[in-house]
Amino acid sequence: MEKNIEEKRTECEVYSRVVGYLRPVKQWNLGKQQEFEDRKVYDMKEK
Repeated sequence: MEKNIEEKRTECEVYSRVVGYLRPVKQWNLGKQQEFEDRKVYDMKEK
């Protein structure tokens, strides 16, 4: 049987733009991290 999937995962670092430069979201304060999680993604492709 295969090992638990959770054991095989590697944590990745998410970056986002802050005032003109990229920063890891992990380094943001808790309020900004929550704002990042609350963002909605829109698909602007023409149909």
